[in-house]
Amino acid sequence: MPATAEIARTSPIGRETPRIDGPLKASGTAQYASDFHFPGMLYAVPVEATIANGKIQKLDTAAAEKMPGVRAVFHRENIGKIFRSVKGNGAIEGICEERRPPFEDDVVRYYGQYIALAVADTFETAKAAADAVVATYAREKPNVETDLKADDEPDVIAATYGPQHRVESERGDPDAAFASAPVKLDQTYVTPTETHNPIELQGTTAIWDGSRLTLYEESQGVFNLRGVLAQMFGLPNENVRVITKFVGSGFGGKLWPWTHCPLAAAAARQVGKPVKLVISRKMMFQSVGHRTRTQQRVRLGATPDGKLVSLQHDYVYQRSMLDAHHEDCGEATAFQYSVPNLRVKFGRARRNIGATSSMRGPGAVPGLYATESAMNELADQLKIDPVRLRVLNEPKIDEGLGIPFSSRHLLECFELGAEKFGWSKRNPEVGSMKRDGLTLGWGMAGCTWIATRVGAEANVELRDDGTARVACGTQDIGTGTYTILAQLASQKTGVPLEKVDVALGDTSLPEGPVSGGSMATASVIPAVFAAADNAIASLLSIATTTAGSPFEKRKPDELAFEGGRVFVKADSTAKGVPFADLLRRANLRFVTGSGKSEGLSGNPKPKFSTHSFGCHFLEVTWQPEIARLRVNRVVTAIDGGRIINPLAARNQIEGAVVMGIGMALLEHTTYDPQNGAPINSNLADYMMAVNADVPKQIEVHFVDFPDKELNELGARGVGEIGLAGVAAAITAATHHATGVRVRELPIRIEDLLTSSILA
Repeated sequence: MPATAEIARTSPIGRETPRIDGPLKASGTAQYASDFHFPGMLYAVPVEATIANGKIQKLDTAAAEKMPGVRAVFHRENIGKIFRSVKGNGAIEGICEERRPPFEDDVVRYYGQYIALAVADTFETAKAAADAVVATYAREKPNVETDLKADDEPDVIAATYGPQHRVESERGDPDAAFASAPVKLDQTYVTPTETHNPIELQGTTAIWDGSRLTLYEESQGVFNLRGVLAQMFGLPNENVRVITKFVGSGFGGKLWPWTHCPLAAAAARQVGKPVKLVISRKMMFQSVGHRTRTQQRVRLGATPDGKLVSLQHDYVYQRSMLDAHHEDCGEATAFQYSVPNLRVKFGRARRNIGATSSMRGPGAVPGLYATESAMNELADQLKIDPVRLRVLNEPKIDEGLGIPFSSRHLLECFELGAEKFGWSKRNPEVGSMKRDGLTLGWGMAGCTWIATRVGAEANVELRDDGTARVACGTQDIGTGTYTILAQLASQKTGVPLEKVDVALGDTSLPEGPVSGGSMATASVIPAVFAAADNAIASLLSIATTTAGSPFEKRKPDELAFEGGRVFVKADSTAKGVPFADLLRRANLRFVTGSGKSEGLSGNPKPKFSTHSFGCHFLEVTWQPEIARLRVNRVVTAIDGGRIINPLAARNQIEGAVVMGIGMALLEHTTYDPQNGAPINSNLADYMMAVNADVPKQIEVHFVDFPDKELNELGARGVGEIGLAGVAAAITAATHHATGVRVRELPIRIEDLLTSSILA
């Protein structure tokens, strides 16, 4: 039996592990949704509305239908029946953001809404046919107003998911406490519309075989997609299969089905051939979701020594005319700091825009921008170090729910991050810090993100050639799930990583979690471990019942399995027998175990409040001669529980920080007030952070405190927490360097030209 120290040394858990799918991607072998081709496949291109508010009066498809190679032009009259879907009783079941099926009526509610679909032998022909369709409209002026005021809706709001009451959290008497507070801060913070722009465009390839539908899709949730499409076409779930082998990033935009998906399926049903529909980059700005614009008023009341006595967070966000996505900006407000009097309240503002959706760190990211910015402003007002202000207001329990945290080590993050950054050398005076002719600005902010798990299933297979296979119908959206699953199977079976096959991204596999909310890793751990345990239990039974086996006269409970070998528990010197030898002796190709774990989310009476925590410290450089602001240095400390793969986890935090730089300095989608169109709907005009915009090195540190309330390993997800708080740290650093307080993102050169610190 291997010694404990040897087992720990060779454990794949916690080891920096390169992606096992890396060679497939680097060689071009990995197949993404639009890479699949089938005999007789046709191509579809949607026709987009060129108004954002009005009604279709006439649709002229004659010229398009006469083009050589055009098979059909579908519209409301000939697409066939597409039913509405409804949300299921499960936490993540039947979810789609745009409930109205495509072509359901002639009303246009946002620019780019699909009004017809051209299907042809080639993509080029389909595009030409789509361009030839002529629509006549009864136009009305669209409402894309950026000043947000909550609609006059009843207090109880029918939401797709999320809270239904406007007041999300309340305790004490926040109004009276604020009115009597010795120190007050009352400011409004604005975040703009941001658009998902992953490298991989969204698309669907649909194939019918009788009453069975197969979809090749770049989905972040294959089982939810299966359920929605089954409803839309009146099919049992088992008649719909969704395949997602690789995803070229999603960031939330590929979590839920969009209207191009049922359109591809409906077209394939009508023409009786496979149909591929890949939307354009311009369409990505219109019809597949985006992070909504938010307007957030934060009121803080405090004592002169920095103790919070009141916190009010009132926010309004945009939504489309029909849909009810909830952007939960108050998700972290009720528990992040200790305050006896608090209220979090939200409102919605309808606009002629496409459905809003989740974007990396939905709700909490824009929400923490507002509350962390307010805390930084309060620290300046009180002349207290912003780290000290946060430490002074560190809660002992989740005061919103009145329950303890399962694990909260934010103070350790503050201490580690400040030490690594050199925060003690900060001079708080605006414009006081210089280096190489540049003015330095130092800023910081805290961050948090939910930690939970959803139900998951998995299979683990031990084979007679000494290899193993782990299968789970989750997805890898570029975050390293292939590698995580291999690490988990290797940990339990002792099979080296290079000998573990991983199957995922297919609804024919055991049901797995969505790749969103930083939940996938925490969810699959108990399922994979249970599956491996059951496979091992079957193996031990086989070892005791196979004729000629070294363990033939033993009972299964007398045996143990470690490092891929079976041995007698009582014999501490035994090297054991490889499981492959036992399978070959029994003439078995493999032995399989299935595992299932229940979800923790949605529990109305949880025993613990489960979250991840962290903080960001960063430096900006300010070059007043040319009004140039640049993020120069970032140090991040994260309390994310046990880190399964530090290499992949660090990569996730680094990527999130880069998105935070884009959020603070660059990204925003602007709508034309005349026609409602996204004006900067391309990668030339919609600016995102690239190599030239980010520091050479983003320093990431993890504090190692496993959270065993979530799973056996104590692991939590880290995909989103790295983005939360970054923008607030940047605006704080910007103020420290320039004296300019920016409260509406992104920071613009025009904002900084008012700086008193100019040459």
